[in-house]
Amino acid sequence: MELYENTASGLHRLFIEKKASAVEIAEAHLARIEAVDGRVGAFLTVTKEEALAQAAALDEKRTAGEPLGALAGVPVAVKDNICTKDVRTTCASKILYNFKPPYNATVADKLRQAGAVTVGKTNMDEFAMGSSCETSHFQKTHNPRDLERVPGGSSGGSAAAVAAGEAPLALGSDTGGSIRQPAALCGVVGLKPTYGAVSRYGLVAFASSLDQIGPFARTVDDAALLFDAIKGRDTRDATSAHREQPPVAGTLDGNVKGLRIGIPQAYYGEGVDDAVKAKVLDTARALERAGAKLVDVSLSSTKYALPTYYILACAEASSNLARFDGVKYGYRTEHYDDLLSLYENSRSEGFGDEVKRRIMLGTFVLSSGYYDAYYHKAKLTQNLIRGEYDAAFRDCDAVLTPTSPVTAFKIGERTADPLQMYAADICTVPINIAGLPAVSLPCGEVDSLPVGLQLIGRKFEERIILNAAKAVEQICGVCAPAAL
Repeated sequence: MELYENTASGLHRLFIEKKASAVEIAEAHLARIEAVDGRVGAFLTVTKEEALAQAAALDEKRTAGEPLGALAGVPVAVKDNICTKDVRTTCASKILYNFKPPYNATVADKLRQAGAVTVGKTNMDEFAMGSSCETSHFQKTHNPRDLERVPGGSSGGSAAAVAAGEAPLALGSDTGGSIRQPAALCGVVGLKPTYGAVSRYGLVAFASSLDQIGPFARTVDDAALLFDAIKGRDTRDATSAHREQPPVAGTLDGNVKGLRIGIPQAYYGEGVDDAVKAKVLDTARALERAGAKLVDVSLSSTKYALPTYYILACAEASSNLARFDGVKYGYRTEHYDDLLSLYENSRSEGFGDEVKRRIMLGTFVLSSGYYDAYYHKAKLTQNLIRGEYDAAFRDCDAVLTPTSPVTAFKIGERTADPLQMYAADICTVPINIAGLPAVSLPCGEVDSLPVGLQLIGRKFEERIILNAAKAVEQICGVCAPAAL
């Protein structure tokens, strides 16, 4: 087995047992990136020198007998909207094409403390706005399972990097499904933690009340390992949860006897491909045979989730993106006569079409005369959706749904129809609206393309859904890195 084919846990064990050095592990993954990323396009920046320096320092610590972190020697890729000190962080946008943050995001610091080796920054939809990784200013990312298809978005680069064996772990961000949907399309594991479980300090904001950083991995155990490394209270993030979060890694056995799993019919209706639906329900019945109990739950407000999400997310985006004005950092137009034209031209030239579309929509729903008609109603509907989930969890311990209504679609197939693109998030946006944790993992294939299954839990009950995911993994198996 090549080093890049190992899981994160396997690589860490090889390093700890002195069967491979951190430099050897890093070099193997950097070589894999060099060999395949010209076709995949997962990375915007490869930090080769920094990675090898980090790896060499870890080898010295191991030789000296110093304590080593839970991720020591393991390569990790980081989505390009997570700040990394002195390393370009672009959000895949022209307006930040040359931005090098003067500080690390909290999760970047925690990766270093855990001994992870950062190998680069991954491509994404511009400012995390998209469901296919096609709105990036710099390049399109291709799905390693089929290079003619999208990897999903917005964290498509991170999902593709893990699926292609370019990194065993990656970080993404999830505002309305941007970890889970690309995980489903690329056939890997993606966890969207409870809102507030992981610090957002240093994450370039899209929609601050919905954004959440989370892990990608090829196995559930590896996702738990990375989640443990990045979670926890952060005084620099006002939305960070004031609570203890027990370790999850090492506690998963896949035992689902007595677990009540909710099946909401609202997630299996119109718009969900019949073959996808069949795969997910087949897996649900396999869990039932393993001792779980399937129960029907009502989540009828799901039909309102998509418009609610796009009103709330765009409203917050219009505010958060106001800071990019061509004055303080990033792209500045060469064509201006005064301050107003500097603002107008820098933003017009620096932002892509999808970002402009969402800024305009957000500004509209917040404007005088329309706030009550749109934004206020969306906030009321958000409370309704939260209430329905609370009621559902009185009857079950986890909710099981498809992650994406379809398998990976072809590159360019939906770019001309924004509404069709937005519909790709129908199964994932309610979870962000409610602030709940959810994990996606593969449960089979349709026409040789991965199908993603989603498990949703109560707030801060990541262990329950990850343990159920472990049971799914035992039934359906683990996807190996794509053969490229």
